[in-house]
Amino acid sequence: MTTDPLLLMGEVDAATRRLLRTAASFDTADLAAASLLPGWTRGHVLAHVARNADGFVNLLTAARTGAALPMYASLDTRTADIEAGSGRPPAAHLDDLRRTADLFSEAVAAMPADAWAATVQARKGPWPAALLVWGRLREIEVHHLDLAADYRAADWSETFAHRLLREAAGHHAMRPTPPSMVLRLDGSEHEVVIGERVDAPVVAGPAPDLAAWLIGRADGAQLSVTPDGPLPTPPEWI
Repeated sequence: MTTDPLLLMGEVDAATRRLLRTAASFDTADLAAASLLPGWTRGHVLAHVARNADGFVNLLTAARTGAALPMYASLDTRTADIEAGSGRPPAAHLDDLRRTADLFSEAVAAMPADAWAATVQARKGPWPAALLVWGRLREIEVHHLDLAADYRAADWSETFAHRLLREAAGHHAMRPTPPSMVLRLDGSEHEVVIGERVDAPVVAGPAPDLAAWLIGRADGAQLSVTPDGPLPTPPEWI
């Protein structure tokens, strides 16, 4: 998948439309139901996606203007805003999602070419502005899965799944003691190695299923492991 932020905006727009269709199908009881994230309802997930858009607008503004603008005022404020927004009625969630998605698109459109070279202060530290559009796409697609609705990793595009897989594998490989494994993508000769290759189990399957398992959004039931045995346990993902 391209890293060009302007080319990626087409993917963000398409992912946003899919998310909005799912959100529009929820009634009040659906929003109060559990998501895939422990302790969060679907309402929490939708509120988070909206506040995430606000945060990315802050980062794009920082990159464009040079202002020292953090993604969120504080982690406590972020948590409080998500909690406060989680119990809203369905129409309010939809309005918030649409409004913040539009603000994100406008902020991307306002970026001059040289601003993409900036480094901004994301929630977990410095981040290249050029990756902000990818970050937003990742948030939408992964949290759409978290809604535990009729959306699966298999619905991700192959290019998105491949990029997420490699990003998650790279994250896990940087951990102090990563579990050794070789990831083999169905229909591909390419492998992704985490830890030490020698004697490492080979975990094989479609890229979307491998990626979802690596980030803790699937149990790996669709994957095979060689030699026979239990799947390794991936580290916690960001």
